[in-house]
Amino acid sequence: MSFIESIIKSVVLNEAVITEKVKLSEAAYKIRLENETIGKINFIPGSFLRMGLGIGNDELSLKDKMRSYSIWDINKEKSYLDVAIATHSNGIGSQWIKKCQVGQKIYFRNKKGNFLAEDTADNYMMIGDLSALSHLYMIRRNIGLDKHVESIVYSQDEQDLFPDIDGSHPFNFYQLPKNPTEELIAMVSEKVSKFKGRKMVYIAGDSRVCVALNRFFRQELLWETKQIKTKPFWNPDKKGLE
Repeated sequence: MSFIESIIKSVVLNEAVITEKVKLSEAAYKIRLENETIGKINFIPGSFLRMGLGIGNDELSLKDKMRSYSIWDINKEKSYLDVAIATHSNGIGSQWIKKCQVGQKIYFRNKKGNFLAEDTADNYMMIGDLSALSHLYMIRRNIGLDKHVESIVYSQDEQDLFPDIDGSHPFNFYQLPKNPTEELIAMVSEKVSKFKGRKMVYIAGDSRVCVALNRFFRQELLWETKQIKTKPFWNPDKKGLE
């Protein structure tokens, strides 16, 4: 471990222990991180973690040692949080989650970001792939159960999609190919045509889908920028996209 890594680990990042690891599907795992300070985090629904998955691996650049993952659930009373990690990219994170074990230490820091739960609308459209599923679950739980929510959550294999932390299925699941922009636009047009009152859309996952749908909502549906929230969780041409 380099000197810089030692400083980052001891000063910048928090330490936690993996106390639970569960295989959610053939393409996703859940881990539970626990320490004495998680219960004191000023948590905002939609926040995420920067996790040092490559700390100690001298073959990786410092940039590649860090990965971002959504906080799926947090229990401040028992001081733990849950994270879901998909394996479909076969990147550093997916390789790590397959090998990590209960009892192992992990280093992280909490990040607020901008893709947060906002309860000011009456109608919501939620769109995302497997990489965004746990984050959209967190958003859904925190905008209010009385909201009208339409959803399109997809994967190449529908069996890879998993229920929320409590076992519920608040979203509609679809089996779609990678980058299914045309299919999504057709589905979205039908679903949002019935919206009445204030409306908002959350789009997450593949960066290509985020860009295309953001443009569609602005230019074709004429939604205002503040009504459209996007979060590219991954890009097929890049590594370590936050």
